[in-house]
Amino acid sequence: MSANTPVSLFLAGNPHIRLFDIASSSTQPVMTYDSHTSNVMAVGFQCDGNWMYSGSEDGTVKIWDFRAPGCQREYESRAAVNTVVLHPNQTELISGDQNGNIRVWDLTQSSCSCELVPEVDTAVRSLTVMWDGSLVVAANNHGTCYVWRLQRGTQTMTNFEPLHKLQAHDGYILKCLLSPELCDPQRYLATASSDHTVKIWNVDGFTLERTLTGHQRWVWDCAFSVDGAYLVTASSDATARLWTVADGETLQVYQGHHKATVCCALHDGSDADAP
Repeated sequence: MSANTPVSLFLAGNPHIRLFDIASSSTQPVMTYDSHTSNVMAVGFQCDGNWMYSGSEDGTVKIWDFRAPGCQREYESRAAVNTVVLHPNQTELISGDQNGNIRVWDLTQSSCSCELVPEVDTAVRSLTVMWDGSLVVAANNHGTCYVWRLQRGTQTMTNFEPLHKLQAHDGYILKCLLSPELCDPQRYLATASSDHTVKIWNVDGFTLERTLTGHQRWVWDCAFSVDGAYLVTASSDATARLWTVADGETLQVYQGHHKATVCCALHDGSDADAP
């Protein structure tokens, strides 16, 4: 493994989270985190790997510091948490829940600093933040994306300025994802839906660039390549697909699963000189 290869892997289920050491030959978890009482829907790492966060259908968002035992902080969302993202400033978590609430959790103050309800009683399924913290997008069960940007001059995510409302799909949006830094100056939003399609939107005006068709059932997840040139998708049709973003062509269909594939990740290297 190279110095840039991650050595920790978190796997979450119902209700446990388990930490694995990738560098080890052991298949047993290094640590198990048991504080949640229902299905864990989201996990993620702080940039330096000092702590992780999780969100669960038990209605809580939790912080786990690897330098101390147990759960260090717990935030009550009062509804099943479907999605959690960490702002690039590393000091704020943003969560979306089944009742349609979006909350910003200020980790420096250990409190909720902002609450938004784009549509009452419409579940927020997915959240995504632009790599530079300039945009936040929330996608819901009505196929709608709500877009906010930071008000000029602010330094935190707590002041949202409404920018756009996008009716992206007729069905559920199961995942929304903004393109990574190396994709610039082009900036895209990908939306994956229960209508069997993935759509690519140009963030400049939120115009539809192309619709990716080929999956036969719900598309649950998607992931951009590090340069934003490719997209991987996972579907209930038991396949994953690799697409070119520029023309929407399918490069590869990955088969072998006998049941739905509901999540995906793409590791295509972080070194400029890598093959």
